[in-house]
Amino acid sequence: MKVEFRECDFFDLWIWLEFSTAPSPMEQQYVEEVFNSWFLLGKLGGFNAENLQVQDTGLDISYMDYNQDAADHSFMALMHNMSELEYQGVWGRCWFDLGTSDALALDVLINALEQLSKDYVTIERLIIGGENADWKIPGNKRSVFMEGEAKNSRYN
Repeated sequence: MKVEFRECDFFDLWIWLEFSTAPSPMEQQYVEEVFNSWFLLGKLGGFNAENLQVQDTGLDISYMDYNQDAADHSFMALMHNMSELEYQGVWGRCWFDLGTSDALALDVLINALEQLSKDYVTIERLIIGGENADWKIPGNKRSVFMEGEAKNSRYN
């Protein structure tokens, strides 16, 4: 799976997937489960690089002292909104408002999609941000979501 980054605005971010063939309904379900799970973790503040106490400790975490006060005082890192995944031929796309979540979130998503591509549905290319010449964005998609008109948005 080739990963490309284009212009990225965390508050108005399109993520594009190019599959080797048009994904079947079951393959679409796998992809949607990855994105929905990832977004839910982000909505709950899971991608907060300011509070990576276990990661920062290293390999030996036995009897680690977790600093709850530090966790409580770290800046909130919450995702805000997600559209439904859309499909057109070999393409899939989804819009996100990643809010204050950290770039760590994108690493986690890329890792998950890499494994999904190896095991379930072949993803030729993952494009994060920008536009796709093969499938234009209709107008200003962000304004639709920000006005509360997104009937298909998740976890509002």
